Amino acid sequence: MSTSKPTAGAAQRTFTKAELAQFDNSDESKPVYLAIKGIVFDVSSNRSMYPHGSGYGVFAGKDASRALAKSSLDKEHCVPQWKDLPADELKVLNDWFAFYEKKYPIVGRVADGSSELAE
Repeated sequence: MSTSKPTAGAAQRTFTKAELAQFDNSDESKPVYLAIKGIVFDVSSNRSMYPHGSGYGVFAGKDASRALAKSSLDKEHCVPQWKDLPADELKVLNDWFAFYEKKYPIVGRVADGSSELAE
């Protein structure tokens, strides 16, 4: 099982929104990435959970922060804005972040989003 923490000295990539979108599971030769709170996770080990165009696949290639906080599969909720959420939704988001952090490797951060991890 891989760890979410990159190995010491491992370079993490900075993704633009457009670059992250290329990892949406539409091309099986590429890994599947999603971001939460500006942090990009490699969810390729569970690729079948993120089918392109349906279900949790709506999160792939995007920052899914708001959607996860709202327990929503609506693609219009797949946006990085999360700091204005009410306390109950922030708790849900933080729980999801902790889950992903334990389960999937972190591969970078989103350039135009405020990330959860310290610089």
